[in-house]
Amino acid sequence: MAEETIAVGVIVEKRKSASPWIDHTWGAVAVMPGLPEAPRMTLIETLGDIQRYYLGAATILLASVDTAHYRDNMMSGAPKLWVVMREEASGEGLMLVDVTADPTEGEAHTEAGSNIVDTVPMIPEVAAFVASFVDEHHVEREFFKRKRDGGGDGGKRRKRGDGSGLDA
Repeated sequence: MAEETIAVGVIVEKRKSASPWIDHTWGAVAVMPGLPEAPRMTLIETLGDIQRYYLGAATILLASVDTAHYRDNMMSGAPKLWVVMREEASGEGLMLVDVTADPTEGEAHTEAGSNIVDTVPMIPEVAAFVASFVDEHHVEREFFKRKRDGGGDGGKRRKRGDGSGLDA
């Protein structure tokens, strides 16, 4: 199985919430190529009740077994990256869990109740990297539908041999 990686940095927003149950919400804003020389959770700007932070660095891992998922993402017309985050126990900061170009992997991360999963547009540098990986490693696999065997009795129900008249 072939694998390749690309390093990216993630920008997030912290917004004041209108909800009476929570103080703020987090959302991914952008993924940028490369790794900036800034510590995790560096405040970039404040715009009223919105604060933007450099959340940190991530590595997008591409695996040859998932090329069909990457290809479908690229062919969607608006390819995306899934950013997976988790709020720190203190509630003040955020932790970067993963960034992926695989829609099924992004969706799978939503199953953990503590994850915040958001999508951002795939930037051209990452899109070119993903497209090149798919071109190099994708192998079309024929869909194979399994046939049921009917349990070996041709689908007929058998009677018990004890004279009770009950189905076996």
